[in-house]
Amino acid sequence: MKIGVIGGGAAGFFAAIHAKENHPQAEVLILEKSQETLSKVKISGGGRCNVTNACPSISQLVKSYPRGSKLLKKAFQEFNNQHTLSWFADRGVAIVAEPDGRMFPKSNSSQSIIDVFLTETKRLQIPVILGAGVKQIIPLEEGFKLKFQRGREDEHFDKLIIASGGSARKKGLEWMEDLGHKIVEPVPSLFTFNMPKNPIQKLMGLVAKEVQVSIQGTKLQSEGPLLITHWGMSGPAILKLSAFGARDFAKMNYEFKVQVNWAKEANQQKMLDKLEALQEEHPKKQLGKLKAIDVPERLWHFLLAKAELSADKKMEDLGKKAFNKLTSVLCHDVYEVKGKTTFKEEFVTAGGVSLESIHPKSMESKVCPGMYFAGEVLDIDGITGGFNFQAAWTTGYLAGRLGISA
Repeated sequence: MKIGVIGGGAAGFFAAIHAKENHPQAEVLILEKSQETLSKVKISGGGRCNVTNACPSISQLVKSYPRGSKLLKKAFQEFNNQHTLSWFADRGVAIVAEPDGRMFPKSNSSQSIIDVFLTETKRLQIPVILGAGVKQIIPLEEGFKLKFQRGREDEHFDKLIIASGGSARKKGLEWMEDLGHKIVEPVPSLFTFNMPKNPIQKLMGLVAKEVQVSIQGTKLQSEGPLLITHWGMSGPAILKLSAFGARDFAKMNYEFKVQVNWAKEANQQKMLDKLEALQEEHPKKQLGKLKAIDVPERLWHFLLAKAELSADKKMEDLGKKAFNKLTSVLCHDVYEVKGKTTFKEEFVTAGGVSLESIHPKSMESKVCPGMYFAGEVLDIDGITGGFNFQAAWTTGYLAGRLGISA
């Protein structure tokens, strides 16, 4: 049996390794169109590679997937984050958790992960062919014929695993559509909010540890750390929101209003009571030196200015009107968003090959028997924190079994 794996990324390598281990007599090849493999693995997590997440249960794990959670709930019974940790540990790479649940190799270098894959493919004698861009897949009575973009002759394979990654445009998925698969229009996921010419950009680099964010006119909301950037807002709270609202934001043409609750206090009266209690306790203290919420000092001063209050003003000089205005800013601060910024190298899409077109237990195509899918080419995506890699490992594992026990 000859198995072709299209795509030399995380899912492709993982699928190829498991295909070879499950079928030792088979010839398995990884076909990568570019001149580099595992590029996302290399740059993920700032070069550290966020391998998976430390979620303690499958039910909790699936909550971090805006698309694909139903399929993954069953798939994780077969291969989940605990299996991932064991798999790497068995190959000499310890994976450790950070307080927020993200998990990285103990070495703090993505090269540790890359080395495992290169060692495994060498051990299993899996050739990695670079510059092997596939132009067309032709299903045959027995297997498939692959036509390549340049410099490589047509080749026959008995089975194919498609792990070609996410595509920013539907055009990149046309070859799958031509074979009869349903394609879900790809749109960006995991992006930051652009706020052109907003004064908050001057606070770039500051992080508010715990905020609530929501989108006006929708039910979309999120919470977590918020990072102020030179173009607007980012950080886990924003990225999570961008993932769950990916399709809504595309329809809005990325123009909307985001509401930030810096105090993370839904009850405005409670915030008001807190300010009045601080006034009673510290009447002579200046407003700028008495942070009512846990944010960086420069951000606190920015929010005071937004509420038209002087940082030099003493607490005893503030009246009900001033407190109401400050409370409104702290709990219901609004920013206009016009556009997005995506991380080109770590680009994640919502969309791809519809899960309606595949058998969930084996990742096999319903319209092209003998063809399997893994990774971001599928309409599966997670929020930031190691969830997208976990989906790649899981779907790669299932595809690599090539229908065994399916």
